[in-house]
Amino acid sequence: METRAYKWQARIAKALAHPTRIAILEILRRGEVCVCDMCPDLEASQANVSQHLAVLRDSNLVAAQREGTRMMYHVTDERVFRVLDLMGSIAHGQLDAARQALAALENIAA
Repeated sequence: METRAYKWQARIAKALAHPTRIAILEILRRGEVCVCDMCPDLEASQANVSQHLAVLRDSNLVAAQREGTRMMYHVTDERVFRVLDLMGSIAHGQLDAARQALAALENIAA
């Protein structure tokens, strides 16, 4: 078993395992963005957003470059958006299944 590959996959999965980091990636889907411009959309402080960006950077999902006084972030591999889309599709499917189960319970109780 190649545990190094699994560890790398787990590191990426951990980076994606927070709603704020997913929201950051969705913002970056539009293109390169300054951390200061993300804060209002995320309703979070710049310090908090920067901490989440550090996790994404450490997992090589985003990179940054300085433009004057602004730190601009971008996604390093566009395939991450396919992962996010797939995760959203799975979550949507689970939500549909939960709704169906709840509707069945309501029919039994009625």
